[in-house]
Amino acid sequence: MSDVTTRNPRTIQLRLRSETFLRHPRYVGMKQGDIWYVTFGPDKTDETAESMARSTRTFKSEIDAKLFAMQILSKGWSASAGTLNPHQPKQVVGPAQIERWADPGLGG
Repeated sequence: MSDVTTRNPRTIQLRLRSETFLRHPRYVGMKQGDIWYVTFGPDKTDETAESMARSTRTFKSEIDAKLFAMQILSKGWSASAGTLNPHQPKQVVGPAQIERWADPGLGG
């Protein structure tokens, strides 16, 4: 005996829509992942830090990323930042703009 709902295209369409687009109760309590990153490392002209490689840390908020970037910049290191995929709108902060972006006193 076959399932009646599998023969009715409207029922299949509704079932697919609800499974695809509605938040499943199982996932409601899951935490949102990190959406910002800061890539950092010693300045290339710093000969004392030659053995140190660039690294990246991720953050849940832009404020946390900015605070970390300020710590990195205070060491005299270079940094860049941005949003992780698939977060929209995509934002990229290059090394030339990082200080202005991270420092609230400079308009960041």
